Amino acid sequence: MKSPSYPVPAVIAEGDASRRPAVGRKECKVAILGFGTVGSSVARILSERRAAGLHLTHIYNRGIERKKVDWLPAEVQWTADINEVLSSDVDVIAELVGGLRPAGDWIRSALKAGKSVVTANKQLIAHHGPELAQLAREMKRHLYFGASVAGGVPVISGLHEGLAGDELFKIYGILNGTCNYILSQIESVGVSFQAALSEAQRLGFAEADPTEDVDGLDARAKLAILSRGALHSNIMPGDITCRSIRPIEAVDFNYARLLGCTIRQISWAQLEEGQLFAAVQPALVGLTSPLASVEGSQNLVMATGKFGGETVFGGHGAGGHPTAVAVVSDIIAIARASEGGASGFAQVRETAASISSDFTTRHYLRFTVMDRPGIIAAIATILSSCGINLDSVLQKPGYSQAALPFVITLEACKASLVEKALQQIAKLDFLVQPCLHLPIVG
Repeated sequence: MKSPSYPVPAVIAEGDASRRPAVGRKECKVAILGFGTVGSSVARILSERRAAGLHLTHIYNRGIERKKVDWLPAEVQWTADINEVLSSDVDVIAELVGGLRPAGDWIRSALKAGKSVVTANKQLIAHHGPELAQLAREMKRHLYFGASVAGGVPVISGLHEGLAGDELFKIYGILNGTCNYILSQIESVGVSFQAALSEAQRLGFAEADPTEDVDGLDARAKLAILSRGALHSNIMPGDITCRSIRPIEAVDFNYARLLGCTIRQISWAQLEEGQLFAAVQPALVGLTSPLASVEGSQNLVMATGKFGGETVFGGHGAGGHPTAVAVVSDIIAIARASEGGASGFAQVRETAASISSDFTTRHYLRFTVMDRPGIIAAIATILSSCGINLDSVLQKPGYSQAALPFVITLEACKASLVEKALQQIAKLDFLVQPCLHLPIVG
């Protein structure tokens, strides 16, 4: 079923100014749902920016007594009762709890109660954004979610304000700081994936359960949001193929360097003749690409348009303060729009597109084998039978013949052809472990 048309990053009431949300002209009352890392940073900014016309009146959190701080004005009402916030006279609710439920139910109730909403909830917007957008339009209220992708990087507003005049057809980048940190550790220190993950967990960069990050689920939610906005394509996270960074080893960075590349988790969506290609996966990127220099929690998004060429958005994609800046910026945008200024972002129509991960690129294949004569010939014969041309063969000395890694790179071809060949290659008895297949994107 086709989703409702989905404006990004805001839903703006349509019609004349008299029908816009009734936020006070001199003061915008704000409530925060969730007083964690981001919520407390939002509160800190709001408490110091009263001159901007923003007035924090309510904070909701479970077990509120353990959350109270002495640096907020005494007039702020702390509550563990969500209905107290929903029935209040606040103009904007900032949902910073996360998750699909009960956050989704609270946003629906807030919009129905006549309140605008700002959220940093990427999973909720990725899975239920079209429905919430439609409700916001019906209620003549605003729904902003600039903080849901790339934290403090204003990529959503940049795509729909700064690049509104272009016709975008490709968007790709690094959308997960945890993966970026882990891959950087493997590259710079030469440790295993598990060791790099453990260090990331110790430093607080990775969760106890890292699945969302390392297996690409976090990034694909963000890519779904960006694809709807930048490419006007209906897409749900489950439609996007994602592959884990778990199989990456230090040896892959050694070979990548020989090819003038490094390895990053890349989120990539591209329109070609009405078809949308989309995937989240580790990939080789050229050392001259801006993607190669992204480290730690930094995010980077590159958008390519028919007329304006390539535009790069970069900065800190995680952390309380950068994300809080994006949240507060959305609140200010709502307040300004409701005062009769710029009404925000134009509503756009999405176009339906078939979705595929069958990109045409060059490819990197790393094999680990029990060495013996004829291995490369056997692999090359299968690749040739599938219509695939070899580009290069790389083998570094110093490895055990019982588990010898070597790399074959392929000329540009569809990923499906490579996967078909690898199914046949997997039956060969000299393989010690499955082949690692990565696209080469630059």
